[in-house]
Amino acid sequence: MASAAAKQPPKSAAKSTAAAGGGGATGGAAIPLASPLMGGLNKKKKPFLGMPAPLGYVPGLGRGATGFTTRSDIGPARDANDPVDDRHAPPGKRTVGDQMKKSQDDDDEDLNDTNYDEFNGYAGSLFSSGPYEKDDEEADAIYAALDKRMDERRKERRELREKEEIEKYRMERPKIQQQFSDLKRKLVEVTEEEWLSIPDVGDARNKRQRNPRYEKLTPVPDSFFAKHLQTGENHTTVDPLQGQFAGLNTPFPGGLNTPYPGGMTPGAGELDMRKIGQARNTLMDMRLSQVSDSVSGQTVVDPKGYLTDLNSMIPTYGGDISDIKKARLLLKSVRETNPHHPPAWIASARLEEVTGKLQVARNLIMKGTEMCPKSEDVWLEAARLQPGDTAKAVVAQAVRHLPQSVRIYIRAAELETDIRAKKRVLRKALENVSKSVRLWKTAVELEEPEDARIMLSRAVECCPTSVELWLALARLETYENARRVLNKARENIPTDRHIWITAAKLEEANGNTQMVEKIIDRAITSLRANGVEINREQWIQDAEECDKAGSVATCQAVIRAVIGIGIEEEDCKHTWMEDADSCVAHGALECARAIYAHALQVFPSKKSVWLRAAYFEKSHGTRESLEALLQRAVAHCPKAEVLWLMGAKSKWLAGDVPAARSILALAFQANPNSEEIWLAAVKLESENNEYERARRLLAKARSSAPTARVFMKSVKLEWVLGNIAAAQELCFEALRHYEDFPKLWMMKGQIEEQSENMDMAREAYNQGLKKCPHSMPLWLLLSHLEERVGQLTRARAILEKSRLKNPQTPELWLESVRLEYRAGLKNIANTLMAKALQECPNSGILWAEAVFLEARPQRKTKSVDALKKCEHDPHVLLAVAKLFWSERKITKAREWFLRTVKIEPDLGDAWALFYKFELQHGTEEQQEEVKKRCENAEPRHGELWCAESKHILNWQKKTGEILDLVAAKIKNTF
Repeated sequence: MASAAAKQPPKSAAKSTAAAGGGGATGGAAIPLASPLMGGLNKKKKPFLGMPAPLGYVPGLGRGATGFTTRSDIGPARDANDPVDDRHAPPGKRTVGDQMKKSQDDDDEDLNDTNYDEFNGYAGSLFSSGPYEKDDEEADAIYAALDKRMDERRKERRELREKEEIEKYRMERPKIQQQFSDLKRKLVEVTEEEWLSIPDVGDARNKRQRNPRYEKLTPVPDSFFAKHLQTGENHTTVDPLQGQFAGLNTPFPGGLNTPYPGGMTPGAGELDMRKIGQARNTLMDMRLSQVSDSVSGQTVVDPKGYLTDLNSMIPTYGGDISDIKKARLLLKSVRETNPHHPPAWIASARLEEVTGKLQVARNLIMKGTEMCPKSEDVWLEAARLQPGDTAKAVVAQAVRHLPQSVRIYIRAAELETDIRAKKRVLRKALENVSKSVRLWKTAVELEEPEDARIMLSRAVECCPTSVELWLALARLETYENARRVLNKARENIPTDRHIWITAAKLEEANGNTQMVEKIIDRAITSLRANGVEINREQWIQDAEECDKAGSVATCQAVIRAVIGIGIEEEDCKHTWMEDADSCVAHGALECARAIYAHALQVFPSKKSVWLRAAYFEKSHGTRESLEALLQRAVAHCPKAEVLWLMGAKSKWLAGDVPAARSILALAFQANPNSEEIWLAAVKLESENNEYERARRLLAKARSSAPTARVFMKSVKLEWVLGNIAAAQELCFEALRHYEDFPKLWMMKGQIEEQSENMDMAREAYNQGLKKCPHSMPLWLLLSHLEERVGQLTRARAILEKSRLKNPQTPELWLESVRLEYRAGLKNIANTLMAKALQECPNSGILWAEAVFLEARPQRKTKSVDALKKCEHDPHVLLAVAKLFWSERKITKAREWFLRTVKIEPDLGDAWALFYKFELQHGTEEQQEEVKKRCENAEPRHGELWCAESKHILNWQKKTGEILDLVAAKIKNTF
């Protein structure tokens, strides 16, 4: 034991040994560190002393010393009765022993009765402790396959349900980024000036940290570098003092004083700083001399030019330098392997050009021209890389090697700056390559018309198959000569349609319109004889081009010739209507007119074709052309009431009332009991203040063609003329025959309301609702009546009752919300709006109202939600336009107003708001344009619009006057 104790050092000694080993021990005899002679040899402090040990460093591990662990490293042992760290542990887990016991018991099966279920059995596996054999594995595989099969059957429904649950969760608990989405969207509108004007956050650092002293740099003299350059060398001589005082002169074989070969060789690190400075100055002088010019003996440097020159020296390639080296090496291998391969030289030159080595690229490509003198691409690349005069020389050399190359001649002409030089080059080229159409075209473009005509005469002789040259010559010739030219062209090129079309245009331009049809027919026949397939779409495109060029007769002749080619008989009507719409979209109105004319010849009794043609003439034609078309239309379709009415209205708008009456009289003969024609005649007379004639017409209509609308117009005529008693009598008579017509009940209630008979009006509305419970305007009128007399509760009850009888009706929900809002109950209004949007999630009028129920900061977010739900709803688009208007974003507001009236031109409210907007922010031209477009659209719907247009005082007002009235009543309260 004693020997073992002697062999084993104590722990403290082992630790100190391990620590000492960290510094690295050197074998051999120890040198006394405190020696006065050796103390001055090396006093430098080790660089690693005082620094923290690197990560994972174990002292002495390199020489075999290992660490050890003591009890203090692990911590005290835990008794089974010691409490656990968790102060709130449940009973049975509050000590260390309890937890250890629980972890052992987890592996045992829990066969307690409380863990048994009648359907599922025990919660765990009953036989988990038994052996797992091959048949168990097979059974598990079968059950796993069944589970997978059942899971696939339910997968789609499960994923759909999970998706709905996630969406619902996201709606109820939105993320923070969704809550701030409206603020993020506003960042798009922040201008650069606003962004730069945002103040910086405060700096919490102290004064010394905020204002650090900048490091002062002092130029170091060259002697300093020369002196310290020697410090890194290895000394091969011994200091004489060391030899004298340190005992190194002891004579022994191989002593340190003996010089050995090469020991006195001076170090290779000598640096002449003076020469470096001279070289630097010389380099700078060279750079400056490149960008300097001498003015009266004084050198003047252009700083801008100097900077530009420096920038040109920077490589423009931004890739990896190793990729360039690889590409350079690869291309060099290709060039050496196959030196007569032109793409290798071109790729090498372009690589050097990209990396900024332009001169190397030029040298490479010139070497390429030597190796590949017959390559057109190499010569063109060399001409591109070389500067002006050098490029001309390169091209001249290329022409000597390739005298038939058109591209080289074109490049030579492009390099010339003088027009005469260009002409000279091109004429020289045409002497060598007279068959090139490209050269002829380029040369002709530089000539005057007379010289061009002469050149084209020669060109068509050299290139008789070029259609462009023949047509260009025909344009420059006189009428007779042009005909001869085109005839020659047809002989040389019998398969091209453009020559025939040009011939037709030539005849039309010279007044021979009767020849146009013959030429086009002959063209179709000749092309078919020469085996050319007649492509209908191409010919229609040619007709559109003729239309745009002003050749109307040619355009119509082409349309008539090809419109029926390649179409089945049953598809003709549909295809022709699509062709007409396409021509209108392309601006070719004469083509569309020709298509409609041909369609009406083929289908003279089709009312829909006549209507399409009439609407086309109304939009794009004149009044005379429209009336002429309608006269032909009613002759072929006398039973089409709408055609008669369009003709009568056109005459009436032109101020020709007798002609309108005569058209309606003819319409009566063709359609004796037509309600539309009766009412049109009544409107014509009433609009022209012929009230007695209108009364007689209505009386005759009630006797011969009694309908609910005829009675309604009769009541309205008496009402607007002030005959209240007669209106009430007629209304009573009408309701005996047509009690389920809601407009009669509405008129009866409104007449009573106008006479301040609120009880009679209420009774009329209630009776009407019994007969017509699904009439929304009746419910709204009754609610308004109760609100006017101050019965807010009754109005609210009426609207609730209406919603029960007419579920998912946005108009009723909207009125309920507005009722609460007008009463000052904004919270209830918001609650009702939320319910309304749940019941009618795609209602545009509700979303439009919801936008302006929000506070200003939330309106934009609400409008985005509205657009997601109702992207093309005019009410939502109108709300967005009003939102931009309220934020004074004039341009955006105008864009959204235009979008609204384009989607729904029948919405009068949109026109009125647009007109009001232009009155405030637009010019007079913009205001007149909006008014004119509104009059053409003739809107009839809209809440604000109908309130004015259907008012009895405004019954004779035109669309423009109603627009002014509605715009005047709009207040900018949004």
